[in-house]
Amino acid sequence: MAKKQVPLRLSVKLYEQIAAWAEDDFRSVNGQIEFLLTECVRQRRKTGKYAPDHNGSGRSQVDND
Repeated sequence: MAKKQVPLRLSVKLYEQIAAWAEDDFRSVNGQIEFLLTECVRQRRKTGKYAPDHNGSGRSQVDND
């Protein structure tokens, strides 16, 4: 499968959190981001909406820290 390259800017904190998660899952950071995006798209196709955040503010927990 051909892949499209896209520039992506992340906060240092978010990058570090994704990097730690990727290490736990034995993936590269790039692989982890692709996995997470794929899961979000799959969930949206399945339910017609994205998975809601858990704090009810519409902002992610990372944004609030």
